[in-house]
Amino acid sequence: MNAPFLQREAIAAGGTLHLYAAFHLNLAFSSIEEEQRGEVIKRCYWPLLDLACKHGPIGIEATGFTLEEILARDPEWIGRLRSLIARGRVELIGSGYAQIIGPLVPARVTEENLKIGNEIYQRLLRAKPTLALVNEQAYSAGLVELYRDAGYRAVLMDWDNPGVQHPEWPSETRYLPQRAKGVSGESIGLLWTSTVAFQKLQRFVHGDIALEEYLEHTRSRRGRDARALCVYASDGEIFDFRPGRYRTEETLSDSSEWKRLNEAFAALRNEANMRLMLPSEALELNGLADADQALHLQSAECPVPVKKQRKYNLSRWAVTGRDDIAVNAACQRIYEALAASNAGSGAWKELCGLWASDFRTHITQKRWAKFCEQLKAAEARFCIAPSPSPPPHPALSPCGGEGERFILVETPTLSARLDRRRGLAIESLRFAGHEQAAVGGLPHGHFDDIALQADWYTGDCVFEAPGEHKITDLEWCEARVWTEANGDVVACAKIETAKGPIEKTLRFLANAPRVEFDIVFHWQDWGRGSLRLGHITLLPDAFEWTKLSLTTHNGGKEAETFSLNGATVEHGAPVSFLVSSSFGLGMTEGWAELGDTKTRVRVDVDRKTAPLLGLLTHKRIGGSLFCQLMLSALELDETRKPAPYCDGARRFRFGISAAAKSTDH
Repeated sequence: MNAPFLQREAIAAGGTLHLYAAFHLNLAFSSIEEEQRGEVIKRCYWPLLDLACKHGPIGIEATGFTLEEILARDPEWIGRLRSLIARGRVELIGSGYAQIIGPLVPARVTEENLKIGNEIYQRLLRAKPTLALVNEQAYSAGLVELYRDAGYRAVLMDWDNPGVQHPEWPSETRYLPQRAKGVSGESIGLLWTSTVAFQKLQRFVHGDIALEEYLEHTRSRRGRDARALCVYASDGEIFDFRPGRYRTEETLSDSSEWKRLNEAFAALRNEANMRLMLPSEALELNGLADADQALHLQSAECPVPVKKQRKYNLSRWAVTGRDDIAVNAACQRIYEALAASNAGSGAWKELCGLWASDFRTHITQKRWAKFCEQLKAAEARFCIAPSPSPPPHPALSPCGGEGERFILVETPTLSARLDRRRGLAIESLRFAGHEQAAVGGLPHGHFDDIALQADWYTGDCVFEAPGEHKITDLEWCEARVWTEANGDVVACAKIETAKGPIEKTLRFLANAPRVEFDIVFHWQDWGRGSLRLGHITLLPDAFEWTKLSLTTHNGGKEAETFSLNGATVEHGAPVSFLVSSSFGLGMTEGWAELGDTKTRVRVDVDRKTAPLLGLLTHKRIGGSLFCQLMLSALELDETRKPAPYCDGARRFRFGISAAAKSTDH
């Protein structure tokens, strides 16, 4: 009988609670100024290595960027970490070069990020991690293939958000290693982190609770059979140092918080039926009942699970912050230039650094100004072709007579009915070959639910801010319509709003079943609120409801498909007065498809202009169905501090077209 088998048998025996920890190190932390990084190494990172020596083993996760920054300031620390890894006191956990939100970037970017990170781990630490912490715990099934191809055996992922979406999972699932299932059936090992567990430890260290209360909570996680629990999986920069992110941060006390951390780990080591282990050792529990299940962590309701409370959702790094959508668009432009030019690793490394999540949340004003300069310089260096200008409008008289509300549009590929009284919103859109219109509007009173007893359209824009009247483009407009030489029909209008005018151009193609939107907002003040566009509303009579599905990319090479049968989906529902949305779709290859096996509608976004976030609503109301895909340009959360990356008007481009029929959904 070999040693690994004996070790596995010992780990799985009895009712032992196996404990592991993963400390996340990030010198790009949004609230830390660059000149404070040496202090962080001294006050936080050295005590962490001392903890590993005295009370390890522990896991340490750091980006390649962080390790290079430490090397430049304190190379001795790198040598000490290398030694502790070799001795088995520390397990290196990987994450890539920069802390990038995988479900918001094209797959190639994550591939390069993981590759560059692995090269740095090998060069500085002579180690290749086999366990990865999913950045910001923002997971999608499309990432499984990318982590596997990068050499990872397993990933660490938050339990709480996937767990609440899957009540069918056995109760022991949360305490045992599992497998996360990818898009095409592949899977990767999965270890859970626990928000409650790491916050309990933080509360003890910060003096909120007594040691005995903390230990009693941990004891309560023991079971009849062996279990594994991640006691910590969060920042290493919050002990004996305050980043200054929140007004509610605990003040530093006279007693060392690292001393209290050592006290907690020493107490855990002395507890009966508890054992501290390296994180990857928990994978040895995969032979127990309810372990090693192949799980779909995602769902239509929650397509991209994220860490901690629901305020941490995909919009946080996509469309909030100081100007997330503008800087993400700039990164997309650089990405497309690099992908087209066969760029080297140095260029990809620069892009990965620019796409890091920390520039998109609580970034300080000083670092924001420097980041904008770096991003503009990278754009100027890599992006040769300028972005296309908005289309010119010929000097035509407004169409329609006084009081004529509707405009009918016909091309060889589609027919549409536009509402002049509602800012050229689409009342109905039928593609050639379809028996009836697939998208459009639903009249007031269509639904019995009072919450939905309004007019619903396709193609409109809505801005909402706390305590203010809603601003929309659903106003009477003077429209101009003309047919171009190639047969395309173009309609345009200018709608005045309280924040400034909105210019809308709709192009109905003659050679493809497609309508293209080009919308320019001449607003000076964007403020704090949500701006949602498109509102692509399915007409319920055109679809077989039980076969509806949505397909898109959330950071993977392969598209993910979510069945909507029986699902109630409200991605755009507010979490609180402070957080305006709950979930989202990355649409990282620029498109999503929605429909049944016979009729499918494709929505695509020009990510170089603005990488809009997808928000799906799907629910049955009485005898009808409400299914709508919104495209978000702005959401509200506590990171929102309006500061434009570039001044001037804002432009958004997207399209709606008939997609190929499929029987695979």
